[in-house]
Amino acid sequence: MLKVLIVDDEAVVRRGIVLGIDWASLGCAVVGEAANGEEGLAAAERYSPNLIITDVRMPHMDGIEMMRALRERGSTAHVIVLTAYNDFDYARSALRFGAADYLLKPFRDQELVAAIGRVREKDEAFSSRSAQDDLLALPKGDKSKYVLQTLEYIAAHYADADINITTIARSIGISEGHLSHVFKKETSYTALGYLTLYRIHMARRLLADCRYKVYEVAGMVGYRDVAYFGSTFKKLTGLSPSEYQDRCR
Repeated sequence: MLKVLIVDDEAVVRRGIVLGIDWASLGCAVVGEAANGEEGLAAAERYSPNLIITDVRMPHMDGIEMMRALRERGSTAHVIVLTAYNDFDYARSALRFGAADYLLKPFRDQELVAAIGRVREKDEAFSSRSAQDDLLALPKGDKSKYVLQTLEYIAAHYADADINITTIARSIGISEGHLSHVFKKETSYTALGYLTLYRIHMARRLLADCRYKVYEVAGMVGYRDVAYFGSTFKKLTGLSPSEYQDRCR
């Protein structure tokens, strides 16, 4: 379920968007409204929306400035920009700050529904294959036996909370220093950095299953401290474990 924030200085436009769309059928829920960019920033902090639909021209802070501030604060929310001005400079600014789509007012409900559909496709693609999947897809053919053994050991023991560079090196019969050097040279990651990526990769699979609570998933991927698991998960995915799980429902 995508959480949606509507930002527009015209109350009638906000109401038209809220009431004119069958949000539930799109897998969305409107969680807040705002009349300008400043209010939009505050609402984004409060509700952590996945999708923001915003006007460009607004008092106090316009939509482009709001987007810039959101990105500086680390927000990864999708943004659909609305404007009555067919102005390429605004479109270019919106795209520079990661706008997912750009609609000209007046627009039809069907156009907004189509734009939301495109956002959902991007969001589902993110859920099914995130950046961590790319990081984990290390080509095996050009790796030494020690690196391959390390990858295999991590895949088999990632749920062990006590795994560390010492246990890994001992298991494959080389020194910690040699393992650290070889693994970094051949993969560009430290062994423990790769372990973290692998754990979060597996946590995403478990959270998407929706049968497990966040604290259960933390333990299943080797974290005793649920808060630390949550902060690590958000650092690598941009979402908290509970937010990620909500997207998968």
